[in-house]
Amino acid sequence: MTLLYIVIATLAGGLLSVLIAASLTVKLLGKLVRHLVSLSAGLLLATALLHVLPEAFESKADTHQLFLTLLAGLMFFFLLEKAELYRHNHHHEGDDPHHHHHHGFDAEQAGRGGWSVLVGDSIHNFCDGIIIAAAFLADTHLGVVTALAIIAHEIPQEVGDYIVLLNAGFSRAKALLYNAISGLAAVVGGVLGYFIVGPWEALFPYLLVAASSSFIYVAVADLIPQLQRRLPWRETASQLAWLAVGMGIVVVAVGSAH
Repeated sequence: MTLLYIVIATLAGGLLSVLIAASLTVKLLGKLVRHLVSLSAGLLLATALLHVLPEAFESKADTHQLFLTLLAGLMFFFLLEKAELYRHNHHHEGDDPHHHHHHGFDAEQAGRGGWSVLVGDSIHNFCDGIIIAAAFLADTHLGVVTALAIIAHEIPQEVGDYIVLLNAGFSRAKALLYNAISGLAAVVGGVLGYFIVGPWEALFPYLLVAASSSFIYVAVADLIPQLQRRLPWRETASQLAWLAVGMGIVVVAVGSAH
């Protein structure tokens, strides 16, 4: 049953993002992505700090080694993004009214780096699959909460990539197909994680800390900076509300587990 849970969880994010992208216009997707970025930032931070890290530190693993793993994880994802293999796209042409790029700038950028974006997403999704597998192997409830946080982030990520690929000149069908294939990397990561990580139970605390470093890095280095633009008070209030909803979901989930 654990393997089935892992496969369902790893499939869900990719399928949902493709369905959402296929059914909505680019303008509506742009508005949806903005709200989902706030929601997923709250979910990722709360999941890492209130659920996954406490689970790891309650184990018998050495505390200093766990903090070292957290630091190493943050640096690893920083370097991976430097290499353009852990890129996150949550924007579309003209989403920043104050930017000074000429029209078509995003299309040029995506056209040059479209394959890099897809390769980066596949690596990102593969890592997410392993993280989901490790969480489910540690505890089913932890797996569900971790998968929820990853899915909430994966949807705006995949939809954002879809918009960037459209700007680059990809047809809707091709952009959706490539996003779907990229999403399958999570399933591969989840299944491999189940068979490879399973026998090494002593590694679970370190894998959970590595998962937390991914969540914290994405939230702090990628999502929150996107929310720091000067906005009308209503949009700022909306951001805070979606952040609070994301955190609230995790607080309720953690409370129900105890």
